[in-house]
Amino acid sequence: MCAFAAAATLLPDLAHAYVGPGAGLTAIGTVIALFAAVLFAIVGFVWYPVKRLLRGRGSRAAGPSGEADDLDGRGSAQ
Repeated sequence: MCAFAAAATLLPDLAHAYVGPGAGLTAIGTVIALFAAVLFAIVGFVWYPVKRLLRGRGSRAAGPSGEADDLDGRGSAQ
């Protein structure tokens, strides 16, 4: 059964079909959007924890009063 499915997938016959420009562009756009969503999900799961880690290291370099360069937590002057 699996061998038949693999053979049917790997050895396709000629398909007498037409995909119009609207359906073709929709399919291409869907594939691009799917890849972009997966890429942004991976970047989000990796980048934001790293960003918070780097931001945490910067706040540890504060002076004796506990404030770094008179900036509040948002990075703007008080």
